[in-house]
Amino acid sequence: MTASIQTSSDRVLKYSVLGARRLSNYWWATVVSLGATGFFLASLSSYLQTNLLPFADPTALIFIPQGVAMGFYGIAGILLATYLWIIIALDVGGGYNEFNKDTSKVRIFRSGFLGKNRKIEIEHPLGNVQAVRVDIREGLNPKRALYLRIKGRPDIPLTRVGQPLPLSDLENQGAELARFLQVPLEGL
Repeated sequence: MTASIQTSSDRVLKYSVLGARRLSNYWWATVVSLGATGFFLASLSSYLQTNLLPFADPTALIFIPQGVAMGFYGIAGILLATYLWIIIALDVGGGYNEFNKDTSKVRIFRSGFLGKNRKIEIEHPLGNVQAVRVDIREGLNPKRALYLRIKGRPDIPLTRVGQPLPLSDLENQGAELARFLQVPLEGL
């Protein structure tokens, strides 16, 4: 859950969840695209013996093996950049968590990747919610996440993947959600 977009009333609580459309993903997709294009153009310049790069002269490279290696890295980078731009365009992982007392439903929605599981929707009655769980692990790979404990199901993650939320935001969101659902807050 994020604090970016939040709709709250006495009867409905809705949190927006940030997916792949993060500044860091845009940054890495751009860097990989530029680097891969440079490698590919260097390889092509080496093969055609025509300079296609304005800042270097790759025509001096011998096509086999240097030009071929640069072409391989360029094509691999272009494929990786394409993948990154596709997940950004599809906003993989983005969605919302809605807790609605009017319909007595919990609705978790996320955008998935290509294929039949493009949209991921989980819907449960509010009465099946047992608790809100906070998971905090510090160290080399810190993890701070909120989970929804539902009868007969594994815990459902409510927070975004990637950068851990600040501890104060996590505690506030967990307490607000537990208070709204009138269930215990576990893990603090």
